[in-house]
Amino acid sequence: MPFDGRILSGVSVLTAVVEAGSFVKAAELIGLTDSGVSRSISRLEARLGVRLLDRTTRSVTLTDEGRRFYEEAKPHLDAIEDAAASASGAASAVRGRLRVDIDPFFLPLVLAGRLGPFCERHPELSVEFVTRDHFGDLVADGIDLAIRFGQPRGASLISRLLVEAPILTVASPAYLGRYGKPAHPSDLTGHRCLQFIDPSSGRPFGWEFIRGTEAIEVPTTGPLTFTDPKSLLEECLAGTGIAQVIGWGVGARLTSGALIDLFPDWHGERFPLFVYHPSRQHPPAKVRAFIDYCDGIVRSL
Repeated sequence: MPFDGRILSGVSVLTAVVEAGSFVKAAELIGLTDSGVSRSISRLEARLGVRLLDRTTRSVTLTDEGRRFYEEAKPHLDAIEDAAASASGAASAVRGRLRVDIDPFFLPLVLAGRLGPFCERHPELSVEFVTRDHFGDLVADGIDLAIRFGQPRGASLISRLLVEAPILTVASPAYLGRYGKPAHPSDLTGHRCLQFIDPSSGRPFGWEFIRGTEAIEVPTTGPLTFTDPKSLLEECLAGTGIAQVIGWGVGARLTSGALIDLFPDWHGERFPLFVYHPSRQHPPAKVRAFIDYCDGIVRSL
């Protein structure tokens, strides 16, 4: 098929529809009428010979063919936008909208309450956080950046290790007063241990302890299993059970005595925090700025 400039124009409109979620919002975003957006999509579908979108009165979703086309075309459109931004000097301007797929632990327990300075530093940028227990498709979901615990995934994504977080095993004074304090990690087999689901496997995380060159895995059971780390922490504070948590989120509670670090000599286990973004040669300035800001926060903890 010879190059047709109308295809490029149609891809831009398709991208706006996918990211905005509707023809009406896409029209507002790119300065066309609703009917203009509809005609542009229809022309693109006719040129390609496939239906790209399923339309109902309430929603617009990509067809299977539309999703494949969008995922293959979007990176090229991004590259054109990056080239234009670089040529105009906008590559250094932090502005527009940034959509961040963010770990459900990292946002409420580490980042929340520390975002004010970033907003003040970049008043022309708005940030939208998407919090979910699974790692989604960044391109298909219109995500600029993801911050997630765990090993890298997705060959088409650029990944960067920010830091490795310490894992602590903690309990409240109320729990220890009722059930006693375990003297060694192996004693946890007889305790009520709150479980947390690993989203990549759908099963609870294993409990591992590392001290120098010594590493042990301890089978644990408990009355409650969570996918929400904040709820797990609240139940631990209430005395329901023992929990393994990322150390960053509990520093103040350890200092106040609301939680007790059960095994301070067994802090060798680390959980890596990665940042991901779609593969492209020059990440936008807004992506670089947010990565650098998060990097500064985690290194100060």
